[in-house]
Amino acid sequence: MRLVKHIFNTVKKESPILYAIVLIHIVFALVCIVGIFIDERTVTGISVWIKPFKFWISGGIYILTLGFFVTKYPYSTKKKNILRNIVSWTLLLETGIIFYQAVRGVRSHYNQDSMFDGMLFAAMGILIAINVLVMIWLAVDAARLKLKVAKPIQIAICLGWIVVIVGSWVGGQMIGQMSHNVGVADGGEGLPILNWSTVAGDLRVAHFVALHGIQIIPLFAWILVKKWKTTTRNKVIAVILFGLIFAVCIAYVFYQAKQGIPFIKL
Repeated sequence: MRLVKHIFNTVKKESPILYAIVLIHIVFALVCIVGIFIDERTVTGISVWIKPFKFWISGGIYILTLGFFVTKYPYSTKKKNILRNIVSWTLLLETGIIFYQAVRGVRSHYNQDSMFDGMLFAAMGILIAINVLVMIWLAVDAARLKLKVAKPIQIAICLGWIVVIVGSWVGGQMIGQMSHNVGVADGGEGLPILNWSTVAGDLRVAHFVALHGIQIIPLFAWILVKKWKTTTRNKVIAVILFGLIFAVCIAYVFYQAKQGIPFIKL
């Protein structure tokens, strides 16, 4: 909890606007929870509010993570603010579109039912593409610059960005086939909340795991640096091994989904 408090306090001090956008994500996630209980409308078999709820939560976590990590880069204040504004505002707009489509009671992703729906989906794609470019930038700079963190944590941040970029590529695979599932149409039986298919392959599993690599791998490195009394070399090796294992897990669930096999079969 101290780490979470430190992250929130750092982001609030360094970028009040980004911090406010994170709070907006939290507020709208709560709105979606209320919607789940009072609105009986469904899209692809689940409450219209499930998808925006997931995106408000994941988007808020990602923006907060980026807002914190950017403070560790040797950038000027102006450059940090530009990056934070690009990411926070574009993701707020993307999730706002998802929320808007939920209010209308229609799909947000892969929706080509009208020209307007198609334009909104295309806009979401452009907003995500902008963020992928920022991810690549931060990954390259994490590899070539000296960040204001211990070496194992810097390597973890770099690996985390690489994994997130892979997760974005998986998202591109879903756009290419205009669906989440492999073997069946979207909207069938799925896990609660996550809605991952329990009867066929679902590319959202690999997408989800990869996108949260930017939190999980650096968190592992932070715990290692704090708790393991050994050499920096050993900690670096451990972080790299953890990153590779994490990547193998992503590759496995991606392969599993492409074969039409559900992550969890019920």
